[in-house]
Amino acid sequence: MKPYRTCLYHAALGLSLLGAWPSAALPDHQAKPNIVLILADDLGYGDVSCYNSEAKVSTPNIDQLASSGMRFTDAHSPSTVCTPTRYSLLTGRMAFRNGMKGVFTGAGGPCLIKADRLTLPGLLRSQGYTTAMFGKWHVGMTFYDKDGKAIDKNGLDAVKRIDYSQPISGGPIDRGFDHFFGTACCPTTDWLYAYIDGDKIPVPPTRIVDREPLPKHPYSRDNRPGMIAPGFDLEEVDMVFLQKSLEFLESHKKQSPDKPFFLFHSAQAVHLPSFAGRAFKGKTGAGPHGDFIFELDYIVGRLAKKLDQLGYGENTLLIFTSDNGPEVPTVINMRKTHQHDGARPWRGVKRDQWEGGHRVPFIARWPKRIEAGSTSEQTICLTDLMATCATLTGTTIPRDAAEDSFDILPALLGQAGDKPIREYTLHQTISLALAIRHGDWKYLDHKGSGGNNYERKGEWGLKQFALPEHAPDAPGQLYNLANDPGETTNLYNEHPKIIKMLKAKLEAFKTGGRSAP
Repeated sequence: MKPYRTCLYHAALGLSLLGAWPSAALPDHQAKPNIVLILADDLGYGDVSCYNSEAKVSTPNIDQLASSGMRFTDAHSPSTVCTPTRYSLLTGRMAFRNGMKGVFTGAGGPCLIKADRLTLPGLLRSQGYTTAMFGKWHVGMTFYDKDGKAIDKNGLDAVKRIDYSQPISGGPIDRGFDHFFGTACCPTTDWLYAYIDGDKIPVPPTRIVDREPLPKHPYSRDNRPGMIAPGFDLEEVDMVFLQKSLEFLESHKKQSPDKPFFLFHSAQAVHLPSFAGRAFKGKTGAGPHGDFIFELDYIVGRLAKKLDQLGYGENTLLIFTSDNGPEVPTVINMRKTHQHDGARPWRGVKRDQWEGGHRVPFIARWPKRIEAGSTSEQTICLTDLMATCATLTGTTIPRDAAEDSFDILPALLGQAGDKPIREYTLHQTISLALAIRHGDWKYLDHKGSGGNNYERKGEWGLKQFALPEHAPDAPGQLYNLANDPGETTNLYNEHPKIIKMLKAKLEAFKTGGRSAP
């Protein structure tokens, strides 16, 4: 296998020979735009006040972003959970194609992104961008033990085997990023509570985390009893990530003011446990999780303001979105105690194939390019960032990369009209259950949610939200989202021709290895 940087070099040289997707013409601008991507964690469509008039938490900074840019109402994460969404975002390829079920924890690996696969940061770096990532990685990396053997295992025992004197492989700096500071997996959940700087952990963990002093509330029961490093404050993780992103922007302005950059800010917020920073506790009246959403909104505001202060705002495409829908205990508790529904108005939550599991907020700001206060109803997916960024930078995507990525620049610039950019969109869950969307029709190639257990009873179970089965014997589900946006009535038995067509298309996209042209 060729080294990653060598493969990127040849990929960059051969792009025009390998072919590309059809795409919009580049906008008329003198300099390549900077690109900033803020990815929230487990933030639902209904958690943002400009998407939900009944939200009990105000998100003024995210709302301001929408007022000064474009708000998409039909945007989707590639998966209903963390790891596969991040893989797909960074590669433009649906994660089910690599066959992994579940997510990584602790020292889990190896990296899902193969060393010779073109990535979004790799593409941008080949076009002269400085690339930086701060926050949660969660796509897998390889730690080594004292004998130099790869660990690549989840769980506490694997973390205890790590030799911290050895560099980590398969992390962000091996997959296209020039700079990285963050965590291997979920920062306050997954066995290894320590920061990675580049390819090393400068302050290794020394003991099992003491959970006794941590906040105790319905949203705090998600951090595993893993190893924690001295000074790793589980309540201030997002402030650390924010500071790193702000420092990068300031440093880049001083050292390379004329060079474009790609900044990927991968937040911990609002993944459980809901540990809002100390400056944000009690600020919303919507409990600890409401305060955590408030902190996320603050982060978005600080980053947007910093871009403007440094003079980057006008030529920066700033995107804010989420990796999937809201978490189960979050939704149950917030509905019960604060009448706030993070999935509103959709059915389902994180892990579910229904819209609440993967329809996410997506807001883009690019002054003088994207119309302020505009809205797009185009169906898009986070996989589409790859093809879009290729067009933005005047390059093309090789045929063996970004197999599920569509160029959404026409939508961003208000040039798409009523013609759909995506004729079909694929969806997947943690169990690799699949679905396909075509216009208003959505076919789920399985029974049930595809992720969560809706038979669990009690006040903290999902049985209370289960809907009556319209076609209990049907092997799959078919919904018309125009007539039934809540996915209440399974039309599987009423439309055999549509079922046949969508099943055939899904199978073709699976076996053919791609859904993009």
